[in-house]
Amino acid sequence: MAKKLTITDIARLSGVGKSTVSRVLTNDPKVKPETRQRVEQVIAESGYVPSKSAQSMRGGSQKVVGVIISRLDSPSENRSISSMLQVLYAHGYDVVIMESQFNRDKTREHLNVLEKRNVDGVIVFGFTDIDLASLAEWQDKAVLVAMDHDSISSINYDHQALIEAALTHLKHKGLTNIAFIGVNPKDKTTGLMRLQAYLNWCQQQGIEARFETGELHHESAYQLVDNVLNAHTEAIVCASDTLALGVIKRLQEQQRDDIVVTGVGGNELLSFLFPNIYSVDPGYRQAGKQAAELLIKHLSGELTEPVHLTQPPAYFR
Repeated sequence: MAKKLTITDIARLSGVGKSTVSRVLTNDPKVKPETRQRVEQVIAESGYVPSKSAQSMRGGSQKVVGVIISRLDSPSENRSISSMLQVLYAHGYDVVIMESQFNRDKTREHLNVLEKRNVDGVIVFGFTDIDLASLAEWQDKAVLVAMDHDSISSINYDHQALIEAALTHLKHKGLTNIAFIGVNPKDKTTGLMRLQAYLNWCQQQGIEARFETGELHHESAYQLVDNVLNAHTEAIVCASDTLALGVIKRLQEQQRDDIVVTGVGGNELLSFLFPNIYSVDPGYRQAGKQAAELLIKHLSGELTEPVHLTQPPAYFR
């Protein structure tokens, strides 16, 4: 996708300010005829197409942002979406939500549809196999969540700090024989980074590492528990709250209520059903809010260069 001209480009080519171009687009009668003519000529010669934002100022379509979420049934992403929508709605944006299902082709198709509809910008929840090249074509009209990207703004979670928070909590309780159940390391974030954080901690503490990885599903974790369990196990750290559910069920069947389980996600329902479980909140709501604010700053021209943020854990419950 070729770089589309922005209102900033039109202002530069016309030798006027962005506010003047906006007044031309909104047919403001206060603009001098010669200035209007110069700006309109540049627009005509460049093939510039005003965004939905400019059209809405003329009484046309409302401002629209596309959001591509990985899974509509993801509790973590839904928490991010909730705070994201509050910010976008407050700034007058309508939102189109689409689901990638962790499929790079489907994500590409969604981006093509959103481009054809001339939406103002996109927020995309990343995953390991995502086609970053297709997203990079959106340049300063996109924000990536849960992954890093060099050429567009991105927000990632501090996976090292998340696992360290759980392990430190267990250490303060006097527990040292700690196992880990995670996600296949082919997943670079929830999988590889969180497993590596556990292994690093065990090495630093001089503790034997006992771990298994599988799918990001409670049934997978349920089947892995026996592989890390022994008579001396005191705690199991899980890479997500979803995995923690499977671990808890298997421990209940084994009547091992002596083992402390921790998760990552800050899932309120999990904490309600199992008050003794500890779960680190990665800051999903804060990340959603920041993603929306970043995109709005880009679309308004306040930000012209990529910004990369790391969301620290929000709290430990």
